[in-house]
Amino acid sequence: MSNIAAFFDIDGTLYRDSLMVEHFKKLIKYDVIDEKDWFLAGRDNFLHWDKRQGNYDDYLDDVCNLYVKSLIGLDKTCIDFTCDQVIKLKSERVYKYTRSRIKYHLDNNHIVIFISGSPNFLVKRMAKKYNATDFIGSEYVFENGFFNGDVVPMWDSISKNIAIDNFIKKYDIDLSKSFAYGDTNGDINMLRRVKNPIAINPTRELLNNIKNDEALKNTTQVVVERKDIIYKFSSDISMLDI
Repeated sequence: MSNIAAFFDIDGTLYRDSLMVEHFKKLIKYDVIDEKDWFLAGRDNFLHWDKRQGNYDDYLDDVCNLYVKSLIGLDKTCIDFTCDQVIKLKSERVYKYTRSRIKYHLDNNHIVIFISGSPNFLVKRMAKKYNATDFIGSEYVFENGFFNGDVVPMWDSISKNIAIDNFIKKYDIDLSKSFAYGDTNGDINMLRRVKNPIAINPTRELLNNIKNDEALKNTTQVVVERKDIIYKFSSDISMLDI
């Protein structure tokens, strides 16, 4: 008998921000990397997005490039310590809806899989925190204990699609009964492949693509969580005003 799976993106879907950004801040706090890098580049990008004058995906791409550059040459011991601090202090900062859905799937013996563009060393800790069955994140390559600047990405839809294929084989997953949760366009293939796609606080790009996809617009549930209220839209996404 095939298994039911629930695929979860993390940043913006479970976690209410970006684990990568939180780790970046911790590295600055502990004087591991120079704060001026953030103020000269990352902070400007953040403020542009924070004023809703830019695209969220573009903002994350810029910050990711800066993050990767800043980590080059850092030893894994230092990275592990700061990652532990992120999980210890920030891992509860999640959406109540997504947290409840993880519990629902685990209670029903579903396979819970985290798929995230954040670094694997952060995704691994988050998966352990929320008892996920399995996980995959962007793989940062270390040589002799030091990050060499190479990354095997997991933030685009193609990479996530390949990862899902591997998980299907590993756990004998029945996609016709499975679920997927995502918030950006990098999650769209993940949403397309399952019977029950859920877009949580979706970006404009993702919602536009869902509305223009004949299959997705009729099957996707859109969930918006603001403050302590959860809004659900599932009847006709094409009618949503964006």
